[in-house]
Amino acid sequence: MDSLYVLVVLGAVAAGFVQGLSGFGFGMVAMSFWAWTIDPRLAAAMTVFGALTGQLLAAFTVRRGFSWAQLLPFVLGGLVGIPIGVRLLPHLDPLIFKAFIGALLAIWCPIMLFATRLPRISAGGKVADGVVGAMGGVMGGIGGFTGVIPTLWCTLRGFERDVQRSVIQNFNLSMLAVTMAGYVMTGVVTRDMLPLFALIVPAMLVPTLLGARVYVGISDMTFRRIVLGLLTLSGIALLVASVPKLLA
Repeated sequence: MDSLYVLVVLGAVAAGFVQGLSGFGFGMVAMSFWAWTIDPRLAAAMTVFGALTGQLLAAFTVRRGFSWAQLLPFVLGGLVGIPIGVRLLPHLDPLIFKAFIGALLAIWCPIMLFATRLPRISAGGKVADGVVGAMGGVMGGIGGFTGVIPTLWCTLRGFERDVQRSVIQNFNLSMLAVTMAGYVMTGVVTRDMLPLFALIVPAMLVPTLLGARVYVGISDMTFRRIVLGLLTLSGIALLVASVPKLLA
């Protein structure tokens, strides 16, 4: 099998399981596989497609803790941010893209490892939630990373586990659907990408459902530490591969 297809399948399997378990994280896990060799625009489109598919699957299997009042500010903010991210995407340089993904993994993942020790934030109310949603929308437009900043924010807010998963899962689902539509309308998604999209769906189907099933009956603290530790190492590796070339 072509090495590209193997890489796509491995990324979809790992990312699907993590998303099914946690309600977020497809983009970060998939990019730790795909950003090495796949063109940024193709990788971004694949990530958004895979994450959207995973969110649809997870939304039907885990539906606890849903609250419109908590979700709506994030969604409204995200709708403002998505067009900004979509406009930025065609202008990304591959090396800068890899450095950005690497920095994101290397900085955000260790923060999340120690998130339980960080002080809870209660200021800002719904307006602050909307601003965070807008930041997630920009990240989603760039490459499907809608859940990164909102997930950290919900953790700092001290949301109960099921409520946090519900907010992030449904925010991601909304943002990814809009982002995918934007990609199609602006020509980011092209016909030659469809075979890879068709490969992603079966590769992630069982891992996503398995991750969602595991979530229902397990405390994911140890698993989260393992995943975030591996992602941190992936981020460092991407920085090592891209930063020296940028500096040169």
